[in-house]
Amino acid sequence: MRRLIALDLAGGADFVVALRRCWEQGDAVVVLDPRLPAIARTAVIGAARPHHALTAPGADPVPLDPDAPPVEEGDALVVSTSGSTGEPKVLVHTHDSLLAHALAVHERLGVDPARDRWLATLPLNHLGGFGVVARSVLTGTPVEVEPAFDASVVAAAPDRYGTTLVSLVATALDRVDPAPFRWVVLGGSADPVVRPSNVVRTYGLTETGGGVVYEGEALPGVEVRIDDGGQIAIRSATTTRGRRAADGSVTPLVDAEGWLTTGDLGHLDGDGRLVVEGRADELIITGGENVWPGPVEDVLRTHPLVADVLVTGEPDPEWGQRVVAIVVPVDRRTAPDLAELRDHVKQHLPAHAAPRDLRLVAAIPRTPLGKPVRR
Repeated sequence: MRRLIALDLAGGADFVVALRRCWEQGDAVVVLDPRLPAIARTAVIGAARPHHALTAPGADPVPLDPDAPPVEEGDALVVSTSGSTGEPKVLVHTHDSLLAHALAVHERLGVDPARDRWLATLPLNHLGGFGVVARSVLTGTPVEVEPAFDASVVAAAPDRYGTTLVSLVATALDRVDPAPFRWVVLGGSADPVVRPSNVVRTYGLTETGGGVVYEGEALPGVEVRIDDGGQIAIRSATTTRGRRAADGSVTPLVDAEGWLTTGDLGHLDGDGRLVVEGRADELIITGGENVWPGPVEDVLRTHPLVADVLVTGEPDPEWGQRVVAIVVPVDRRTAPDLAELRDHVKQHLPAHAAPRDLRLVAAIPRTPLGKPVRR
């Protein structure tokens, strides 16, 4: 029987050894996030239903659910996409889909296992972190795996390990100098900051195996189109086999022609590059006008009294929805008021994009990959 094994291990060489051993035995893995509170951890285990857990190097597997359904031949990874915020959505990636992603990324970046070396420092329960390890294992490219992001460790990695490649999110990249790396793969939330030429921004989903569009261009073997509703659709060998239910059955997420509808809206510019506008469910319609949170947030961040901001839409009896700015002030004693933020936005964007409500908060909640938690 092919089992699902929970890797309950910190990042490091032992994690890589355990992953290799599971795959060599024909088992699939699910990575448990050590930061999850007990309730959320239980929810992930209950949704994924791993048979056993590996909790320490060389230790015997700990039984979790011996009656759990087996995984299919070729399954490599079961990953939960929302275990810390609600009912987990469990997806299955195969060795073929992970290998297709690894080869496409390495072709785009010109990776040579004889001279390149990856550094994995993002959470391993997300494909942003696990994907680095998978690419290394599947292609024979050296890798160093760290238990968590540490700016001093990342900064020292090129000299200490010979690291040439690293995957980061914007908040982490802001704390290190990208110059010593040959490539910095930047995922997570949208990043409006001007970056050096060795930083490549990516777009993708857990469903697509991670980033499949680099700087607006699809990776080799990946197709992108905009459907009639303006949603981005992707067809690729990197796509998940489907969503896994508790009984082990898997429901495909692609249509009969292999296209995955992402739920993101976007367009192709004059050069054919993908421009992502935002999640379809994040679009704010106020007074009949469309407002995307991203551009408003980018403008508000340029205000000298704003440290961080999140823009959302809320029901309004007059406008349908009103634009709400949730702001972290640089100094609460000199926090900006609504009128000056509205004036600031109207200098750069149409008047209907200016916020009609302002709330001051101490921090914007974000996922481990730096994406704001809008709900």
